[in-house]
Amino acid sequence: MSDHGPITPEQWLGKLFSSRAAREGRVIRRQLRDIDRYIGRDRFEAELARRGYHAVENAGQMVIFCNQEPVRVVL
Repeated sequence: MSDHGPITPEQWLGKLFSSRAAREGRVIRRQLRDIDRYIGRDRFEAELARRGYHAVENAGQMVIFCNQEPVRVVL
């Protein structure tokens, strides 16, 4: 993610949630391996809870809903 050394968990979160889609309350996705590598699942889930966001996990991806609206899974 950075050519200038390792990225901190705070930098990773800052970059994730400062993206245009996130700022506009849309949907973003990240690979689970990146979440685990840069921040860890527990801290990531705590940040989602702090923001009131929801996420779903599927096929190695985390789909993050950057708003506080209800999520309905359609089969």
